[in-house]
Amino acid sequence: MNLFYTPPDTYWGQFDEITKYNVHLNVFERLWAAWYAFMQNDVLATGIMSFAMHEFVYFGRSIPWMIIDRVPYFNKYKIQNQKIPTAQEQWKCAKLVLLSHFTVELPQIWLFHPMAQYFGMATGVPFPRFLTMAYQIAVFFVLEDTWHYWTHRALHWGPLYKRIHKIHHQYSAPFGLAAEYASPIEVMMLGFGTIAPPILWCAITGDLHILTMYLWIVCRLFQAIDAHSGYEFPWSLHHLLPFWAGAEHHDVHHERFIGNYSSSFRWWDYLLDTESGPEAAKKRRERRMAKDAKAQ
Repeated sequence: MNLFYTPPDTYWGQFDEITKYNVHLNVFERLWAAWYAFMQNDVLATGIMSFAMHEFVYFGRSIPWMIIDRVPYFNKYKIQNQKIPTAQEQWKCAKLVLLSHFTVELPQIWLFHPMAQYFGMATGVPFPRFLTMAYQIAVFFVLEDTWHYWTHRALHWGPLYKRIHKIHHQYSAPFGLAAEYASPIEVMMLGFGTIAPPILWCAITGDLHILTMYLWIVCRLFQAIDAHSGYEFPWSLHHLLPFWAGAEHHDVHHERFIGNYSSSFRWWDYLLDTESGPEAAKKRRERRMAKDAKAQ
C-alpha cells in the first residue's frame, strides 16, 4: 500500500482512477462517479449539476420552438396562427423566467439534495435499471398531474387568480419559453407537485436514485414546454395516447382562461366536466338535450 498516495486533483484524473478499479461500470456511471469524487461535497455537486441540467433542458427545449415561430412553413400547425410571439415578447418572457430560476428555483434545487438524502435517496453507482426508473417516473406523472389539476383550478378562483395566476395568463397564445412565466408563489405552488412525489416515494419505499429524479425533471420540462408551444401536429403525442393533454389541450385554456386545468393527462378534466373548447361545449349541449328529452 502506498502511504504517500494522494487522490487526483482534476476531474479527468478522478475519472481515470475510477476507471482503473471499476471496469464493471459503464462510461456514464464512471463520469458520474468522477464528478462526485472530484467535488468532494455531495450537496454542492448535486446543486451545480441540477441547476445546470435544468437551465440546459429548459432553454434547450424552448429554442427550437422559437426558431419554428420564425419559419412560415410551420404557421399552418400553429393553433392560434394569427398570434406569433414577437422577439420583444420572447425577451421579456426570458428575463422574468431567468429571474425566477435564480431567485426561486435555485434555492429549492440547492435544498433538494439534503432533504431527499434524509429520506434515503441514492446518488452513487451503479444506476438503477431502466424499467425501475420508467415505472417510477410514470407514477410521478400521475401524482403531479393530480396536484396540478387541483392547484391550478384553485388558482383560477378570483382572489388567487388576480394576485398570483394572472401573470401566467399574460399570453393568451402561449409559446414554449412561457411555460415557467409565472409569479414566484405560483412557481413554488406548482413546483411542489413536481418535487414532492419523488420525495414521498423515497420516504415510503426507500428506493429512489437521483438519476431517476433528473430524468423525471427532464420529462416534466419537455411536457410543460411542449404544452405551451402553441403547435398541434399530426404526429402530436395525444393522437397516439388519447388521454395525453398536450398543446391542443392547454392552448385552449390560455385562449379561454377557463377549463383544461390538468398538466399531462385529460382524465381529471373529463371526469369533473372542466374540459374547455368547442368540442367540450358541444358534448355538454348534447348531454343537456338528452337529459331534457328524457325528462319530458
